[in-house]
Amino acid sequence: MGKVIAVANQKGGVGKTTTSINLGASLAVLEYSVLIVDFDPQGNASTGLGIDVQDRELKDVYQCIMGDCTPQEAIQPYADESLAKLHILPATIDLVGAEIELANKEDRDSYLKKIIDQVRNNYDFIIIDCTPSLGILTSNALTAADSVLLAIQCEYFALEGLSQLLNTIRIVQDNLNPSLTIEGFLITMFDVRLKLSTQVVEEVQKHFQDLKFETIIQRNVKLAEAPSFGKPVIAYDANSVGARNYMNLAREILLRNHLPETKQ
Repeated sequence: MGKVIAVANQKGGVGKTTTSINLGASLAVLEYSVLIVDFDPQGNASTGLGIDVQDRELKDVYQCIMGDCTPQEAIQPYADESLAKLHILPATIDLVGAEIELANKEDRDSYLKKIIDQVRNNYDFIIIDCTPSLGILTSNALTAADSVLLAIQCEYFALEGLSQLLNTIRIVQDNLNPSLTIEGFLITMFDVRLKLSTQVVEEVQKHFQDLKFETIIQRNVKLAEAPSFGKPVIAYDANSVGARNYMNLAREILLRNHLPETKQ
């Protein structure tokens, strides 16, 4: 049964999608089977893996929620056979409608869990790319997840609003998913030239100690370019700093979960 990790932060532009794509790809390189669930109506995880979200024939996670297709029908393999163990459940702008459609449903927070439960045994890891909000979509992701990875950008307001997100996690733990844990806090967009970046790392370390990942994701041109080619950075430039950073993160997560560095 695969481990489900939600990548979350209610702030946009902190590296959630970049982390979802590249952590998933790095785990796939290490021979673990991975499903990335794009649960953001912007569909950036989908386009970042080469899926045309404008395709009218595309089956997506919203159609799964509405019961119009099964997750097995909507899931697609990543196009490059070098990452054969990487699959994606895409999202389109239609997912915006789920906030309205689910609002008055009695079990409105459990729809994504029901979808993931249908395919959970097929994967070692399922990574949910969350929307930058604290609404119904995020509560669905946290209800479906075993753990949550929090991406924190190296900027002045990095920790602002984090207490609100942690409070949401506590509410989900108390009412919907008591087994939900925090996988860790990931520092993203670190710039070695800026004193501010070091200060943010020190603040996160001070407040969250062992929950902070040792791996830090540095600002990297190749990491920024890769999505425009529909590729994770490991497939775009395996020797780049970004690719090395995310391979290190994958290994750190495997270590934390008492799993071998390469699946036997």
